[in-house]
Amino acid sequence: MNATPDATTVLERIQTRQFAPLRRELAALDPADIADILRELEPGTEAIAFRLLDKETATSVFELLQLDTQQSILRALGDRDVAGVLDDMSPDDRTELLGELPGKVTKRLINLLSSDERDVATKLLGYARESIGRLMTPDYVQVKPHWTVGEALDHVRAYGQDSETLNVVYVTEKGGRLIDDLRMRELLLTDPSATIKSIMDDQFVALEAHEDQETAVETFRRYDRTALPVVDSDGILVGIVTVDDVLDVAQAEATEDIQLLGGSQAFDEPYLNIRIGTMVKKRAPWLVLLFFGQMLTATAMAGFEDALSQALVLAVFVPLIISSGGNSGSQAATLIIRALTTGEAKLTDWARVLGREVAAAGIIGLILGVLGALRIATGHLFGVDYGTDWLLLAATMGVSLLFVVLWGSLVGTLLPMILQRLGADPAASSTPFVATIVDVTGILLYFTVATAMLRGTLL
Repeated sequence: MNATPDATTVLERIQTRQFAPLRRELAALDPADIADILRELEPGTEAIAFRLLDKETATSVFELLQLDTQQSILRALGDRDVAGVLDDMSPDDRTELLGELPGKVTKRLINLLSSDERDVATKLLGYARESIGRLMTPDYVQVKPHWTVGEALDHVRAYGQDSETLNVVYVTEKGGRLIDDLRMRELLLTDPSATIKSIMDDQFVALEAHEDQETAVETFRRYDRTALPVVDSDGILVGIVTVDDVLDVAQAEATEDIQLLGGSQAFDEPYLNIRIGTMVKKRAPWLVLLFFGQMLTATAMAGFEDALSQALVLAVFVPLIISSGGNSGSQAATLIIRALTTGEAKLTDWARVLGREVAAAGIIGLILGVLGALRIATGHLFGVDYGTDWLLLAATMGVSLLFVVLWGSLVGTLLPMILQRLGADPAASSTPFVATIVDVTGILLYFTVATAMLRGTLL
């Protein structure tokens, strides 16, 4: 039995021109495995392997490839082969590809399509870039309310082979207005002589074509569907969106949020495909902004130069204060941003969220405050010279940590909510950004507490 080919084997077969064995080996693989192999091959080489696939497999594999690999294959194929691939692609996947290409290239490829597919592609590309219309496919099955179940099943058999999914069929009235959706299970288990109207419950969930794609993600999550109908402003059924396309959107949104949380602008392509110049351009502005923010920390410390000159020991614990406040702020920001993004918390819940964070941060601050005080007490017991007022210094450290952790959590909680209220992405309040704000203000808080508690002793 032949071993499953990998990218190295495929490359060797191509170099030695063993195309017949390679064709058989690729035919035995799942399209997802073939796509993985093509991603590892050099530009030009993957097109040779792609040409060895049968028409149906080639279409399935092409839809699974990343944009750069798709473009490389299209450049290597002749117009007739390109037209065949694009014609057979599902409309939603084809729209995604055409929408990412330069305008001139998109126009050329659209002209290669058959007349019917060209009309579909042009219509879908007419929707806004981030709209649900860009995700939908017009390949679905619709039935009429006056039909019998038997007639509906006959219609499915006749036209269902082109549908994106047969899990659900859609009931439309005159003019194409959507009035219900029915699970295929309902049709199969109902008497064929019964009418479609008799099994309708007139309850369905639909997306609007011009809504944002994030709305689709939330709707799929809420109603646990594998496909949802898409209607226009008049309620006319214009397409459907399937869960696989929504999962792609959810992944892209999650990736963007993580990149923003890390303190950089969002990238629109896989990491290994990003040019160094683009990476610098996306990351440097944030780092420069944070750099100037951190300079304020030094400025803040300079304002307490007199206090430091009188009690140099205070400077020893500055890193502890900064890290505790920054970490608590980053933790809170991460939790709140995720809750806002997934809909677990809303802006109207701000009082409840704030109350929970105050309670949690207060307890955490007390824990860290006790540990900070114990750190000084332990040092004193083992011979570290903190002076005769070491106990007051320990108390100062404990109180400072409590306030700094509490403040950091409040900043991490409120900043994302404020940004969302202003219409911005809450993930833009990146954890480094929150940490920088808390660093500066934490220093001010620390020395303010120290000045108040140590006045007349160390200060």
